[in-house]
Amino acid sequence: MRSSTFLQHLFPHRVWSISTEKKEMFLTFDDGPIPEVTPWVLDTLKTHKAKATFFCIGDNIKKHPELFQQIIDEGHSIGNHTFNHLNGWKTSSKTYLENVEACKQEIELHTTSTHLFRPPYGKCTSTQAKALERDSQQIIMWDILSKDYKPSLSKEACFHRIERSASKGSIIVFHDSLKAEKNMKYALVKTLETFNEFTFSALKQ
Repeated sequence: MRSSTFLQHLFPHRVWSISTEKKEMFLTFDDGPIPEVTPWVLDTLKTHKAKATFFCIGDNIKKHPELFQQIIDEGHSIGNHTFNHLNGWKTSSKTYLENVEACKQEIELHTTSTHLFRPPYGKCTSTQAKALERDSQQIIMWDILSKDYKPSLSKEACFHRIERSASKGSIIVFHDSLKAEKNMKYALVKTLETFNEFTFSALKQ
């Protein structure tokens, strides 16, 4: 389901979709990398010749550096998702920005820095956002949230949220996490198969 145009109007400097004339969409994965789920995602993307953007938690990069390197080696983009998956609305700006910086430093141990940032839960305050923008961070939101992490949502309903709203330039959110695994696996494959006339591209870092 597309995010409210009200939110897009309220936060115009955040990226909600990509303006493109091509038949192109942008898959994104939050919360990894983890060995239980991320390798399956990478194999599935490779099978369908699709690229994606992985918004990684710094602590997971630290725990699984070989998986993080695999994401990079296979041509996907990476983004900062804080070091500890912090909710900006419940965290002081000082603590939040330090946590973002810790993730940035972890990323830079393995590759060049990224300017792509997604706030966990989609929640960061205006003060936090302005500080990130001053640091040349591009805040990437979405126009389609699969809600694959929601146990009360069936895998079919998860895909239907994508099917009924996806279009050129859509940014779609999945999660390479244990909580989302069942719904994500079904919805990702169905998305790749249903929209096979589209190119699935990584966001530009």
